[in-house]
Amino acid sequence: MPVDDVYRRNAVNQPAVLRAAGVDRSDTASQTGLSLARHRNRRLVPHRLPPGGILLGPVALVVVWQIASMMGWLSPKILAAPSTAVLTGFDMLRSGVLVDHLLASAGRAYLGLAIGVASGLVFALVAGLCMTGEAAIDGLVQIKRAIPTLALIPLGILWLGIGDAMKVALIATSIPVYINTHAGLRGIDLRYVELARSVGLGNLEFLRRVVLPGALPGFLTGLRLAVTTCWTALVVLEQINTTNGIGYLMSRARDYGQTDIMVVGLAVYAILGLVSDSAVRLLERRALSYRKVLGS
Repeated sequence: MPVDDVYRRNAVNQPAVLRAAGVDRSDTASQTGLSLARHRNRRLVPHRLPPGGILLGPVALVVVWQIASMMGWLSPKILAAPSTAVLTGFDMLRSGVLVDHLLASAGRAYLGLAIGVASGLVFALVAGLCMTGEAAIDGLVQIKRAIPTLALIPLGILWLGIGDAMKVALIATSIPVYINTHAGLRGIDLRYVELARSVGLGNLEFLRRVVLPGALPGFLTGLRLAVTTCWTALVVLEQINTTNGIGYLMSRARDYGQTDIMVVGLAVYAILGLVSDSAVRLLERRALSYRKVLGS
């Protein structure tokens, strides 16, 4: 029997076969529609975290830490319990000691952050928009990336002394804004450049309407890294010839075996880093609200 006749015969007899099997065509169609609806409604991306959802991991860690301390599994000589550190922190707040050291650290960290962000943004614009600028700047920045900040401390002491100028300068050189902003500039679609040329935009208008909006996502990513990097660099730098600051407080507590004060210092660094990152995230969400992306 020809193949076409077989197909035609099967198509004609299909309703009879379904009736013989006790299957209604309407039920089959409804089941198929339900399966397609389920397939369309299936989420391929996760839901957005509710407010405060990012704190789930840290809170779980603190709970496990507290339980281990209460059960005696963790000696206070090795690491103080969270409850002990909280009481110590409140005592330091009431006496004003913690506030004084925090203000000293914040002044160094945010001054270095401001210098690093401003210089990184300018260098990225020059290197991203000018061939001569890229030749002069990009290679030096890539070399600096390969050199750890701690390795520059001896030279920083020789050049700038052991005061705050050295600490602020090393914090500024560790800010990673240049890399992300430069990558954002180089990732701008060439069609926007052609469109700007077609409508006759000048250099300043091109910078304002095409370059800066195109580099903004990369800049904000670099800023998120920068607000935490300035604090991680400060931890080590404040242990070099300082008489105030959170790093100095932790260094002195180490000499006397005061693990509760060391935990307070670590908690201050963690809270400041988390708050700074959350602030940049909020800025990023509002500045880039026009984008429809996975995290929106």
